Amino acid sequence: MFLYYFQLGLRSLRRNPVLTMLMVAGIGLGIAASMTTLTVMHLMGSDPIPWKSERLHYVQLDGWSPDRAYTDEGDPPDQLTYRDALALMEAGRADRQAAMYKIVLPVQPENAEVKPFNAVGRATHADFFAMFDVPFAYGGAWSRDEDARFGRTVVLSREINERLFGGEDSTGRSVRLDGVDYTVSGVLDVWEPRIKFYDLTNGAFNAHERFFIPFSTAIEREMGTAGNNNCWKERGSGWRAYLDSECIWIQMWVELGSPERRAEYQSFIDAYAGEQKRLGRFMRPLNNRLPNVTDWMEKQQVVTSDVEVQTGLAFAFLLVCLINTIGLLLAKFMRKAGEIGLRRALGASRRQVFAQHLVEAGVVGISGGLVGLALTGVGLMIVRALYTEFASVARFDWLMVFVSIALAIVASLLAGLFPTWRACRIVPAVQLKTQ
Repeated sequence: MFLYYFQLGLRSLRRNPVLTMLMVAGIGLGIAASMTTLTVMHLMGSDPIPWKSERLHYVQLDGWSPDRAYTDEGDPPDQLTYRDALALMEAGRADRQAAMYKIVLPVQPENAEVKPFNAVGRATHADFFAMFDVPFAYGGAWSRDEDARFGRTVVLSREINERLFGGEDSTGRSVRLDGVDYTVSGVLDVWEPRIKFYDLTNGAFNAHERFFIPFSTAIEREMGTAGNNNCWKERGSGWRAYLDSECIWIQMWVELGSPERRAEYQSFIDAYAGEQKRLGRFMRPLNNRLPNVTDWMEKQQVVTSDVEVQTGLAFAFLLVCLINTIGLLLAKFMRKAGEIGLRRALGASRRQVFAQHLVEAGVVGISGGLVGLALTGVGLMIVRALYTEFASVARFDWLMVFVSIALAIVASLLAGLFPTWRACRIVPAVQLKTQ
């Protein structure tokens, strides 16, 4: 029976091509507007590492100025000082741990045909790669021994390895960064998370790193941060004075395998803060935190209020499109009053008439959904062109594809309820008398 109603719906829609095109276009535009913004918001806010995000925690210590809180809401600073990061790393209380900061260095290729260029990099610890499940195409991460002895070693991204070595296995070869030779320990496979969740303080959608070197080496080489830096108390000029100052510029993540381990580490950083209080630092009330990945993304407002407002406006536009579709369907079904009256007179029940016209509305929804899906692709292309920082999240997601089709069908069925109900109320005797 469904197939029969489906065929009747197609025939009915072909009889009024202009009206059909208007309904399909209305549904398609509404779906495209709402799904474009919803896809961007979904991919911006979704968990970037769901299989272990609950075990990864960002370290926040409140050693900010006693005169004022770091934020109006009373949150602790979003980064650490060098002194605190070094102390926590040396304590080694986490299952895995990595302090890090953003750097930019000139790269001097061996090949004279390739001009020197600046590249964004990251100074970090060996645990970074295992902690964030970073895939390798060749080689692997440097060892913890390299962290301890200021190793001249580097991990390259796939892109920079392609640029320097033509994509070959470059492990063991040398790369010159800022006039110093580093030995390649590994080359990453494709790894560009759509959200740089591990460094939200410097921008969730900023360019990804092209190389990684040991944290200790960067400090020894006096490499300043290319990221955010805030100070409330400095201790003179020069690199050593900067490292001893109350300047926050380092991010730190720890991996803790269970809630019990998290509680233990929370107790540890609270005890560390208490010790610093006794030394004349950390003069604010105890306010240390260990948010996991999703909590940290929410706190850093990866999904901005502007995106939420735009998504709400897009769904309001979809509602307008549905109201327009209701009017068009009502006009269409009322024009068929004589046909409906004849079917009722020949024995069709109200339930059968209702089912027939609801299926017809569903056909409009499916058609509108397919059109909307195509227009959503166009919309995402426009977002990528206009807002390059959102390029990583303005892409099709299979979940959103299914949501688009489902939303179109549900929307058209909802739009068809009232016109279909009105069609069922047609009195056969009245229609037959007027024929």
